[in-house]
Amino acid sequence: MNKIILSAFLCFFAFWSIAQSTDSLARFEPTEKENSLLWEISGNGLTSNSWLFGTIHMIPEDDFFLTEPIENAFQESEKIVFEIDTDDMFNMTSQFSLIMKSFMNGGVKLKDLLNDEDYKLVKNHFDKIGLPLMLFGRVKPMILSIFASEDFGNPTEGMDMKSIKSYEIEFSEMAKKREKPIDGLETMQYQMSMFDSIPYKDQAEMLVQTLKGEKVAEDNFDDMIELYKKQDLIGLQKLIAGGGDDFMAKYDEILLVNRNKNWIEPMKAHMDKQTTFFAVGAGHLPGENGVISLLRKEGYNVVSVR
Repeated sequence: MNKIILSAFLCFFAFWSIAQSTDSLARFEPTEKENSLLWEISGNGLTSNSWLFGTIHMIPEDDFFLTEPIENAFQESEKIVFEIDTDDMFNMTSQFSLIMKSFMNGGVKLKDLLNDEDYKLVKNHFDKIGLPLMLFGRVKPMILSIFASEDFGNPTEGMDMKSIKSYEIEFSEMAKKREKPIDGLETMQYQMSMFDSIPYKDQAEMLVQTLKGEKVAEDNFDDMIELYKKQDLIGLQKLIAGGGDDFMAKYDEILLVNRNKNWIEPMKAHMDKQTTFFAVGAGHLPGENGVISLLRKEGYNVVSVR
């Protein structure tokens, strides 16, 4: 899996991790003082402070930034922890396992899940970007949604994948240069298992809706990039809350809430041992069941840093 495909895979979780339901967003409204991507974690018996940073998994190279506080927090940390261990993603065995788990169980094909009109829409799109459904028709529809934009198939127009950066990849390379160990809060296998918790029929319908709303999604992505560059969590909350995504509301527990809750114990274990820099999707930070709130409930002081 090369960096472009890895970035695309991460991009999928960028959209789903930031697209929380309106209800969960409304219960955490950071003040202007707290409006930041970088958070310092202290107290609750910690001998040294750790850091929490909200990433966006894909961002145009020209928009990529690292502020001095982010650089300093990364530098003073003894360990870097992502949603998943990036070294694992580049491991050939893991990549093979990822490919095998990408197929629907029971020989189900996308054509079995859609009416003729919707299937034609999907087929025409994937033919246009050079990924014929004859070869990819058994891939889980939520994974196919990664390639819902024609820009993935035509790098001469729109978003050139070669000019895209991933905070996870950049931090991973920085960690290796500075000989900092890397770890993950969950595995690729767990992330892939989430797709089996959502009916394939619903996944297929989501894929169709994604293709039909491609222009809106692209506009939202552009807006999201601008808000991210401003470190504007409040703006990001309002942008997503105004989206009214019924699909996300339906599967909020699977795609977001349960994952956040599962991360707290391993985060505590890492912080008890050393100063840790956690880099997870920005959408995991806010909300009643967001990582910030969950850490505060555990007794930690979580303070924004600009």
